[in-house]
Amino acid sequence: MVGMSGPYVIRGSVSLPEAELMWRFSRSSGPGGQHVNTTDTQVELRFDLARTEALPEVWKRRALEKLSGRLVDGVVTVRASEHRSQWRNREAAAVRLAALLAEATAPPPRPRRPTRVPRGINERRLREKKQRAETKRGRSGRDWT
Repeated sequence: MVGMSGPYVIRGSVSLPEAELMWRFSRSSGPGGQHVNTTDTQVELRFDLARTEALPEVWKRRALEKLSGRLVDGVVTVRASEHRSQWRNREAAAVRLAALLAEATAPPPRPRRPTRVPRGINERRLREKKQRAETKRGRSGRDWT
């Protein structure tokens, strides 16, 4: 992640150009007293995922598929209002968007190759089980006279 003026790096060499990010500011709720009533500290960051040229086509397709529930007309929106300053909320929104896109563009995990349980482990389990059963059988009062 680079500072406010530069591009926002998602993963490796891919970054979001500042021109494609749409910022919107509004009054935030929460603590802050009269300050909250006069300043637009809440930040809404919008990124048009469907029309962007910044992402490789494979990543874009993957992100559109994974974020389909969050998109409105191909635009992903992130909101930040936890800080009292607009600048810190801008940073938080940018970090959140970059993390969201990095996760959405990540390749799917490799399929798991099923492995067999080693024979020794199975034999040890059965041996211990038999030993435990023998211990419990010895506790019963059947043989006492």
